[in-house]
Amino acid sequence: MIARLARHVALTVALAFVAAPAMAAETIKAVVIDGYPARALWVKEFTNFFIPEVDRRLAESGNHVMEWQESYGGSIVKPKGVLEGIELGLGDIGIVTTIFHNSKLPSQAISAVTPFVAADARAVAKAVDEIAKEFPTMQNEFAAQNQVYLATGVVLDTYQLFSKEPINSLSDLEGGKVAGAGMNLRYLEGIKDAAGVRGGLTDFYNMLQTGLVDHAMLWPEAAKTFKIAEVAPYMLRVDLGAVNSKTITVNKAYWDSLPGEVQDVLKEVAVLYRDHVAGIAMDRAEESRQAYVAGGGTIVEIDPAERASWAKAIPDIAGEWAANLDAKGEPGSEMLNAYLAKLKEAGYEGARDWASAAMTN
Repeated sequence: MIARLARHVALTVALAFVAAPAMAAETIKAVVIDGYPARALWVKEFTNFFIPEVDRRLAESGNHVMEWQESYGGSIVKPKGVLEGIELGLGDIGIVTTIFHNSKLPSQAISAVTPFVAADARAVAKAVDEIAKEFPTMQNEFAAQNQVYLATGVVLDTYQLFSKEPINSLSDLEGGKVAGAGMNLRYLEGIKDAAGVRGGLTDFYNMLQTGLVDHAMLWPEAAKTFKIAEVAPYMLRVDLGAVNSKTITVNKAYWDSLPGEVQDVLKEVAVLYRDHVAGIAMDRAEESRQAYVAGGGTIVEIDPAERASWAKAIPDIAGEWAANLDAKGEPGSEMLNAYLAKLKEAGYEGARDWASAAMTN
């Protein structure tokens, strides 16, 4: 009797476990924003790489499922508005174009103030992101904007100069108007009477077409994507260098609401995305130059001696950058030298030594 009762209880318990529904995964909504269109390399790869990789990793535990809403191309914010959009909670996750925000994110300019060093998106992306995680400065700047830093990305192999008229040397730039964004406009201070005109990548085609500018600083992959050869069929290959310009950030309140597992996955995938996009940028560099030529463009290689002279003619923008951070109590000089050391270790010293005298003397 007792044995029969025990078997009955055991069977009842077993059936209860079978009948009980599996624990449902928690659905987490995420609004991703960028002002650039979906065809832009970094946006396209956020859709094709970042999101699927996050979903795949979360599926391994089955505890959480992301419900993504992607809003690009100005539907919520313009290209310059992502930082503020994430700050205000208009989006949960954003791809911030940091070159538009030198005053709020000064430390993000570390690669921009060291031109002519490394025309390698992979090396620059890794070095900048490591600096961001070894020193608190970069993350603190984003924290002041109500957001959490995930990773810095590099989407260009190197800036080049594109022109409406034939261009063979730096003398062809003298007295010209050059479109650029952020710190790269200061490179023009080494060229006689050249004037920088600030604009966004999506504006460059019209700026060149209408004659607002004579030249533009951008990279071949972007020139291909935005059909720059139609309005600027001449490129002077100067290899100004790769520059970090994209940072993935998360609204602070949204971040705090996320389970630890989701936070960990987002941080891990952000680093993978960093390397993935930089790798694509380098893989497409030569292809994009060929496409530019096929689209009617002509490429001229700058004389190495002239390139070196240009590098030396630029004011000490790296020293100024480091000194400004030092004056605020931040380790600017230390960050600069650590960054250059990382590039040197990767095989890049460049046409000019931008090391901070404050740390080397």
